[in-house]
Amino acid sequence: MVRQKVVVLGAGRVGKVIASDLSNEYEVTSADINQDALASLSSRYRVKTRVTDLGDSKAVSDAVIDADLVICAVPGHMGFNTLKTVIESGKNVVDISFFAEDAFDLDELAVRRNVTAAVDCGIAPGTPDFLAGYYAGRMKIHDFEFMVGGLHFSRTKPNQYLPTFSPSDVWEEYTRPARYVRDGKVITMPPLSEPELVEFRIGGHTLVLEAFNTDGLRSLIKTMEGRIPNMKEKTLRFPGHIAYIKELQETGRPWTPDTWKPSDDEDEFTVMRINIRGSENGKGKKISYTVFVTYDKETRMSSMSSATGYSCTGVARCVLDGSYRRAGISPPSYIGEAQGCTERIFSHMKARKVVFEKEEESYG
Repeated sequence: MVRQKVVVLGAGRVGKVIASDLSNEYEVTSADINQDALASLSSRYRVKTRVTDLGDSKAVSDAVIDADLVICAVPGHMGFNTLKTVIESGKNVVDISFFAEDAFDLDELAVRRNVTAAVDCGIAPGTPDFLAGYYAGRMKIHDFEFMVGGLHFSRTKPNQYLPTFSPSDVWEEYTRPARYVRDGKVITMPPLSEPELVEFRIGGHTLVLEAFNTDGLRSLIKTMEGRIPNMKEKTLRFPGHIAYIKELQETGRPWTPDTWKPSDDEDEFTVMRINIRGSENGKGKKISYTVFVTYDKETRMSSMSSATGYSCTGVARCVLDGSYRRAGISPPSYIGEAQGCTERIFSHMKARKVVFEKEEESYG
């Protein structure tokens, strides 16, 4: 049987997880300009490599010419143009890039090229959106909120944080205005605003983290308009991080992401809580999901890379086998609404040790 061909654009932390996971079933090629990253990947997994300048649209077009599916795992500042190039090439694509542009600006192009373009398919945005789409079709949702953070147990000072994904995308979170929805209206707040302390009970211990506004709702603002009147996303960090970032911003001290770069074997974790409140069959209902993922010593994959990558590969498998097919831009809430996709993606992640614990209660 001929194996389907997948090209993963980007061999960074998340791209590595995606390529390695898909290589078990598909013919995978990893494309990147970083030859060391490619060599590290091909030495451990059955993955072909291709040295490619992903900032060159012609090089990207050439790299994906034989692909049955393309996955974009590039930094946010490259994401929109890379996605556009892939769509112009007529290739189905799953994207995890955290770009600032509106993906729906490429919807007409994707429809014209008959391309399924699934975007924002990581841990967040991604998994909360799947659930928003899934439950919006089953109950009336009044409030939808999620909080997420990737952190190191060492609490590196003075910043209390080391990036668990692209440092440039981390800084983007701290500078891009934060949007949320209240009573059906979009509210814009400064990033890092409305801080609060949140407790998590993890393994018998209490973990206290600092939550603050960031622009993580993304496509939900559009896709859930008129369906969910109150929505909010917050980022989680150790207490003290907000003060450090504001000091950098206020004093004009340089952002030097290289000094924040963790090693590949840092002991770190990703935590997220998703709260859904609404009503079903005349009764109030509250549903909560909590996920806590740690560094995998066996695979040497970080928790954020694993959680993001396995969400992406769950969607990729749905597209590859035809379970999900929709010409145009597909944000994750569309995928969540599709028959069987949410259950399949969460089961796929659970098999890879990314487990969402669910609590549900009815009242009234």
